[in-house]
Amino acid sequence: MTQFFITGTGTDIGKTHIAAAMLRHWHGQGIKAWALKPVASGYQPARSAASDAGTLLAAMGQMTSDTTVAKICPWRFPDPLSPDMAAARAGKTIPFDALLAFCRTEMSQSAAPLLIEGVGGAMVPLDDRHTVRDWMAELGLPAILVAGGYLGAISHTLCTIEALRACHIPIAMVILNPIGDLPVPPAKTMATLIRHGAGPVTIFDTPAWHDWLLTL
Repeated sequence: MTQFFITGTGTDIGKTHIAAAMLRHWHGQGIKAWALKPVASGYQPARSAASDAGTLLAAMGQMTSDTTVAKICPWRFPDPLSPDMAAARAGKTIPFDALLAFCRTEMSQSAAPLLIEGVGGAMVPLDDRHTVRDWMAELGLPAILVAGGYLGAISHTLCTIEALRACHIPIAMVILNPIGDLPVPPAKTMATLIRHGAGPVTIFDTPAWHDWLLTL
């Protein structure tokens, strides 16, 4: 069973972009993969089609509606803040046990590939006690870590890898998503990460990336 948790070194790093590409790959092969985005900050109902949940639904060939969004993204908050702060501003909390139960139900019922996309970076707080890393550790899924190529990305990526390894979270792949102005070619960033023990690394939308998809 192919199931992964997609996390990132920070926010707006391209987690949804990567997840949607993976879904389109599987659906192009006739494999009805599914994805969840259980928690979302900065969600605006009037722009639901452009939201992370809407992007994932489109990649799965689903229409975006209140019902379909709620099915994959039950905890949605309007303010673009860390999830704990966004929930608090809305007068709510993210119930950690209910979040785990929601994910585990989908994991147990899914025979097709399943992606669970986190929110923000791997160490983003969900409440007063739990972070995204705790969520990942409890689910026990291998992680796909999305990183960038900006100045500072190497440090951010290596720090995130250390944080995941400290909780014994296996990393299936580090995916560089080179967006914006890059200080060096992505291949050099990848080589440096590998030299410093990052494990398997690939660059999004390259032949190596497509070859890796074929192994899943």
